[in-house]
Amino acid sequence: MIGVDIVEIARIEKALKLQGFLTRMFTEAEREYLMERGFPSQTVAGMFCAKEAVAKALGTGLSHGVAICDIEVLHNEDNMPAIHLYHGAAARAEELGLGEIQVSISHEKNYAVAVCLGIKKSGRKKKAEPKPL
Repeated sequence: MIGVDIVEIARIEKALKLQGFLTRMFTEAEREYLMERGFPSQTVAGMFCAKEAVAKALGTGLSHGVAICDIEVLHNEDNMPAIHLYHGAAARAEELGLGEIQVSISHEKNYAVAVCLGIKKSGRKKKAEPKPL
């Protein structure tokens, strides 16, 4: 499953001025990550895009029980984005048989973009070795 999203960074800059935007869109762990960095609008936009891309990869968008805070974008020790799913998003990923969600985020001047790849669980059985005749 693939999802992609793009957002104009200026739109996120305006949204950051709205009371409650960060609380509605980001989990506590995401807000802590952003606060440690001073809430750079490019980073906020990239993480927002990643959430949208994941929702699209789930085939629902932000509907059918999938909420924006059910999708968490954190970063590993190498600062690579890592996706954590909760509630409706986790249930949808399970329904689709997804074992892994990968995301790539990029931003340049005016735009941020994210691409998501949902990878199915490996349920293949090991092939039997052919027997000699």
